[in-house]
Amino acid sequence: MEQKIHQGRNIKRFREMLNIKQEALAYDLGEDWNQKKISMLEQKDVIEDKLLKQISAVLKIPVEAFQNFDEEQAINIISNTFDNCQQPASVFYNSTINQIDQFIKLHEEKIELYERMLKEKDEMMVRLEKLINK
Repeated sequence: MEQKIHQGRNIKRFREMLNIKQEALAYDLGEDWNQKKISMLEQKDVIEDKLLKQISAVLKIPVEAFQNFDEEQAINIISNTFDNCQQPASVFYNSTINQIDQFIKLHEEKIELYERMLKEKDEMMVRLEKLINK
C-alpha cells in the first residue's frame, strides 16, 4: 500500500520549523494571500507546481522537500538507525577531535547565526515599515 505525501501538511511543517506565521507567509506571497488562504492551502493534499515553486522561493526550501517528505519514513529511518539508542556512549566518543577547536568552531557558527538573524530582522523591519506606510 503506497502512502500519499500530504504537500500542504509538509508546507505547514517547514513553515513552523522556520518559525514563520501564516500571516507572514501570506504577506511574502503577495496581495492575493491572507492567513485564511494559507490555512486552507496547508489542508490540501496536492498543490500545483507553480504555487509550490513560489512557496519554495519564499521559504528557501527546495520544491522536492514539499513533494517528497514523509514523516513516518523519517521516523522509521531514525528508529532503525539508532536501534533505540542502546549503543554504549563510547561508540560516539572520538578522542582525535580537539575540543577547543570544536568550541571555537561552534562559537564562530553562533556569531554567523546572530549576524544572519540581525540581517533578517532588519529586512523584516523594512517590510513592516513598507506595510505601515501603505
